[in-house]
Amino acid sequence: MVILWQVFTKILERGILELRRLISLFTVFLLVLSFSGIVLAQETVKIGANLEITGGVAAYGQMIWEGVNIAKEVVGDEVLGKKVELVLVDNKSDRVESANAATRLIDYEKVVVMVGPAISGSMLAVGPICEEKQIPVISASATSPLVTQGKKFVFRACFRDDDQAKAAAQFARSELQAQTAAILSDIAQDYCVALGNFFKDAFIEKGGQVVSEQNCRSGDQDFSAQLTTIINANPDVIYVPNYYTETALICQQARDLGYEGMILGADGADAPELVSIGGDSVEGVYFTAHADTTQAITEIGQKFFDLYREKHGREPSAFEALGGDSYVIILDAIKRAGELDPVKIRDAMEDTENLEVITGVATIVDGDNKKPIVVKRVENGVFKFVTTIEY
Repeated sequence: MVILWQVFTKILERGILELRRLISLFTVFLLVLSFSGIVLAQETVKIGANLEITGGVAAYGQMIWEGVNIAKEVVGDEVLGKKVELVLVDNKSDRVESANAATRLIDYEKVVVMVGPAISGSMLAVGPICEEKQIPVISASATSPLVTQGKKFVFRACFRDDDQAKAAAQFARSELQAQTAAILSDIAQDYCVALGNFFKDAFIEKGGQVVSEQNCRSGDQDFSAQLTTIINANPDVIYVPNYYTETALICQQARDLGYEGMILGADGADAPELVSIGGDSVEGVYFTAHADTTQAITEIGQKFFDLYREKHGREPSAFEALGGDSYVIILDAIKRAGELDPVKIRDAMEDTENLEVITGVATIVDGDNKKPIVVKRVENGVFKFVTTIEY
């Protein structure tokens, strides 16, 4: 019996020793794995993309995402000797989802800088988060002046709405010779309301008269009541500063109601969906835009356009080009910062001056990119360059 107990004790001791050895080996394994993860993380530069891939303005986010990836091929996917890793989160064209996406990208994905969202309302939800966490964010296309106002870590690659609306008013008065105008804007979108107000003030300041102001809401399908009131006021031009879906439907119904006058939109109309939804009704429609993408004015822009045409067999939109601008601005800032410190990257972005990007030359002042406004016109279903207005 004693002998059996001694044998059992030895087996037990050996088992405990073996278990300790296995635990030690497993601990070492975990440490190695953890260290490998740290090394891997250090070997990549994470850039977040908080974009509208689904939802009401998915076309914008999809185009910007495509532009970021094309620019990555053109200017390279390495910076400071490390590979660039793009991390995409779909904000579903929603403000709350945009805020959630920003938090996820910063806290979980550990990005050092972020692109997006595309629209102003969502950027206004994301801006305070980036300010608090001190992570720079650049929107390709959010045009509201409020987006960057009072912010240090928020930037844009596009122009501002006040400049865009002033340019539209100038174009309407000087080029279209419009004496009177009506405005039909989407009151559910801060972007649309602001543009309508800025246009009204500028048009009146330039000697014009606003004869009717009407409102609609995102998702509306019937605009006949507003358009009937507008048509009865007999304006020379209708200013429609809305996103592409509502703009296309408004153009359709205006023509159906017999309106033959001029229609002028904003950059929210600059998407292929304007034509696919509006068809012949959007022929002759003018709109302000961020760039002429049929001809490049920089070497990097030419490479971008050539690669895009090669891949897709069509001309890129301004949103794709602005997505490319955002990537170029970020990569240049990281290089000048010399390290992956978000605060230093922010400082370098603010110091961006005369940088050649896809759409031209970028100079950042208080988070805003100072650039001219382009006017385009729909001709045979294609967006054609009309003129450039400096502001």
